Amino acid sequence: MKKVVLSEQAFIAGYVKMPKGFEIDLDKLSIDISQSTNSELPFSRTWDMLNTYVIEHTNLEHQIRLVNKNCWGDIYKPNQQTSPLLNIDPVDLKNSPDYTLLYGIKTDNCFLRIYYDDNRRAGRSWDIQLTDNMFIIFPSTNMYYIKNEQKENSNVVLTITYDYL
Repeated sequence: MKKVVLSEQAFIAGYVKMPKGFEIDLDKLSIDISQSTNSELPFSRTWDMLNTYVIEHTNLEHQIRLVNKNCWGDIYKPNQQTSPLLNIDPVDLKNSPDYTLLYGIKTDNCFLRIYYDDNRRAGRSWDIQLTDNMFIIFPSTNMYYIKNEQKENSNVVLTITYDYL
């Protein structure tokens, strides 16, 4: 008997572990997002360090080669829940990103739900708490939403989309 895997949905989650002295400055990223005048996040050394770590980590550990597509940050108010989010354009899949990364910058009681299909078992979901300095990478074809369950503080989340080589 032989088993052949025809497709797979990879969800990668972990913490950014930079060398001592090169830690990601979460305050700097948070300020960059709050001062961003348009949807695109401006380039910064801190963002570049994070992005380089993610690209190299996924390539070395999981043999997934990524190239940047878009980047933006969101601030979620207390008790705010997004509507379902989808980072692809179903009518233009060729120009849509392959992977989405969510990175917790200032997150407390921030929850993520990702929807996926498992063959005939459609509409499944995976719930995970997004914490500071944590990243989650998943296929951009998956719908998701973010919920801030705090009563007083906002959550800051960075989103980066990638193409797969």
